[in-house]
Amino acid sequence: MFRRSSKPPTTLDHSKLDLARQESELRKKMEKLEQMIADAPRVAEEITRQQREELLTRASEGRSRLDVAMTVQDKRYGDDVGGGRRPAALRKHRREGRIIFVVLFIALAAAIIWLVTHLQKF
Repeated sequence: MFRRSSKPPTTLDHSKLDLARQESELRKKMEKLEQMIADAPRVAEEITRQQREELLTRASEGRSRLDVAMTVQDKRYGDDVGGGRRPAALRKHRREGRIIFVVLFIALAAAIIWLVTHLQKF
């Protein structure tokens, strides 16, 4: 029989090969997703079981509800930050704040008095 000469691949052949490759990739992804869907109930049950066990172990430790060690530590009084540094003097900050408030209040009062005296002329 006659043998055909091998022709160079055409763009149609390239697109067919690309489509076949994409199809195989999509099939693999689909199989992976179907497997994840099939495993989802088992995984969810495992997570809930672990959470339940953790809750039971915490409850069985025998600590009181009012146990201070279980409360959340307040970061404002952080023992972990700053090491041995003394906290800032709060009285000083309060006093400075009061002084600034008084100065601003006096300036506002002066501005209002000035406006009232100058607007009465009109």
